[in-house]
Amino acid sequence: MEDETFQKVNFADKKLTNTAYDNCTFIGCDFEKVNLSTVTFIECEFRDCNFSNASLKSTAFKDVKFRNCKLLGLDFSECNPFLLQLYFVDCQLNLASFYALKLKGTMFKNCTMHEVDFTETELMNAKFIDCDLKRTIFSRTNLEKVDFQFAENYSIDPENNRVRGAIFSLEGVVGLLDKYGVKVKS
Repeated sequence: MEDETFQKVNFADKKLTNTAYDNCTFIGCDFEKVNLSTVTFIECEFRDCNFSNASLKSTAFKDVKFRNCKLLGLDFSECNPFLLQLYFVDCQLNLASFYALKLKGTMFKNCTMHEVDFTETELMNAKFIDCDLKRTIFSRTNLEKVDFQFAENYSIDPENNRVRGAIFSLEGVVGLLDKYGVKVKS
């Protein structure tokens, strides 16, 4: 399908396997627990949609924007990595996994990202603007030139991640010292 707009569609009632959506807009749609395996989304935008606990095995997201979406418990590491490009604005991404993906330059803006797994992820030049990263995992992650200056509640071990050129606010530097158990007072 090309250039279509879908409003308030409950995709739990529809079968989507081996389907491609090109330049489509989805507004207020429900994909909760839907099997999106092998579905391809190219230059699509999702607004006010619920993807919680959907299956993303071999799902292709090529230049896809999520705005004000609920994306709880998603395993993005199962997606098709070819030309994977994602943008997140005003989203709930709690309990998501981006394990070992290449997400260079990805924008996360005003997102709640509790307990997200970025283990072994390539995040060079990504931006976390006004994001809450409580209990998010960064392990063996490439964080070179990542912008954390407006993020909060992160804990990053500089000895276990590549952080050269990353940007942090003065208050956020405390998140780099967590493993040492030190307390910083102003």
